Amino acid sequence: MLSAEVDGKYTALQHILKEMQSLVIGYSGGVDSTLLLKVAVNQLGQNALAMIGRSETYPTREFEEALALAQSIGARYEIVRTEETDEIKFQENPPDRCYYCKTELFGKLRDIANREGVRWIADGTITDDLGDFRPGMRARSEGDVRSPLLEAGFSKEDVRELSRHLGLPTWDKPSFACLSSRFPYGTPILRENLTRVDAAETFLRDHGFRRFRVRFHDNSTARVEVDPTEIARLVQQPFREELVTHLKELGFTYVTLDLQGYRTGSMNEVLTEGEKREALGDGKPAAGNGH
Repeated sequence: MLSAEVDGKYTALQHILKEMQSLVIGYSGGVDSTLLLKVAVNQLGQNALAMIGRSETYPTREFEEALALAQSIGARYEIVRTEETDEIKFQENPPDRCYYCKTELFGKLRDIANREGVRWIADGTITDDLGDFRPGMRARSEGDVRSPLLEAGFSKEDVRELSRHLGLPTWDKPSFACLSSRFPYGTPILRENLTRVDAAETFLRDHGFRRFRVRFHDNSTARVEVDPTEIARLVQQPFREELVTHLKELGFTYVTLDLQGYRTGSMNEVLTEGEKREALGDGKPAAGNGH
């Protein structure tokens, strides 16, 4: 049974979507956008369209899972190539990198909405995102993007509770972030290096790890983060040697393990509060770590 609070938010979300009548959703297969898509399809049927952006920044397994989920939900979807890696500012990888990525994504969403005669474009922003370091939120405001989950007051905990109630397999899925978040700010983001990181993380995923990152510190060095409870499994033989061999085949000379373990936003730990405020573009103090 849903808690009374989440049940009320669920009702509000259904009313918001009915009022919208039609929408194009930026869909990644993550816990938030999957819930939004599920409820939108239930309320609007074919008037809810999912756009799955495809680029080197999107992990291969995440794309495959998103596609399968959209099909299982019965959603109408469209796969669109996004070109954020062609944007010079994005390639330079400044602290507000996400702004340029989201601007590209929302532009593609708007193109589809205009073509389909749909009034609204939407994303999976929730209340938790408001207190996090997310420069992409500026692009959301500029792009006239609706966030139905946010409008209904959903937190991450609420999203997981309702997702479980609706039988969505994403209800306990770990947080997702695009592969560009694996690079230190100022390190150029190149397609070939995104592909290397994707292959490294796919190896960990295919061996049963659920919470992980492979951080690209330079052409020679990879820093592996896994959940602290899984560090012992990672360093056991023969897996440790298999992982090192695989990452060396991908071109890394040094394969390091972060003893602090997996955490979102570890690349943001070097930013000062001033740098965060500048990246957010609003002059307000930034909280949280992002991805």
